[in-house]
Amino acid sequence: KNGAEDTVNNNGNQDDYHTVLLVIYSVVLLCGTISLSLMVHVMKSSATSTTSIAVLNLIFAHFIFLLTVPFRMYYYATSQWSLSHGWCKMVSGMIHIHMYMSFVFYVIILITRLLTFYHKADRLAYFQRIHAFILSALVWIAVLVMVPCIIHFSYGKKNNNESAKAANYIISTLIIVVAVVLTALQANVLWVLYKKHRQGCTSQQDFGAQLKSLCFALVMVACFIPYHLFRLYYLEHIHLQNVNEVFLSFTTFNCLDMLTFLGRRTCNVCLLGRAI
Repeated sequence: KNGAEDTVNNNGNQDDYHTVLLVIYSVVLLCGTISLSLMVHVMKSSATSTTSIAVLNLIFAHFIFLLTVPFRMYYYATSQWSLSHGWCKMVSGMIHIHMYMSFVFYVIILITRLLTFYHKADRLAYFQRIHAFILSALVWIAVLVMVPCIIHFSYGKKNNNESAKAANYIISTLIIVVAVVLTALQANVLWVLYKKHRQGCTSQQDFGAQLKSLCFALVMVACFIPYHLFRLYYLEHIHLQNVNEVFLSFTTFNCLDMLTFLGRRTCNVCLLGRAI
């Protein structure tokens, strides 16, 4: 009898987690799709730069991930998976790929803005747009080649290897440290600009650009750090898999990061396009 009751309780808890995850991914899919659509419309009229190329890569990473979200929603709604095992591994792995790819592009965007602010633009002069496109292509080619191999041979397999656990500790710690440091540096940039311009800071183009970068940094902190902090604990408490899934789902809210770009200029662009 106790065994039967435990089974019922476990199933009930599983259903509760699935309901929470279904709600989270529904919000991410809806809001993420809207924000990406608006951002693509805005990017059409923007000048091409190293930063904008990184943003385009970020948009593409979000887009690829959002394509897999309906499959996750289907699983959490039905509590069963009727598609192939290989596709299951791909959908499961894509959330991690999206998180790490997003983190890389956040770092590129923030470092580019920081170098520009500290008058290091001359160091970036050699890094022309064509180089940015080539680098982007190489990154995506590497992802398309390596990721399927990793998913096929390693992902989803139980591995108690201490080296794998150590790698997880290192990656999570690195992401936490980098996110905090870049956010602090970006906040310092805004503080410097505020002290320089005071009341007129909001009318300064540089201040607006750096403010958007700070929003990116805060998105990175809010979405990634909680998961990786919990992951440091989860690695020693594997039985908390359902809780880990919830924390992991919170990382997908970074799909809404493009809303930081939306403002008065976006409204003007959209209205102009509608008038035409």
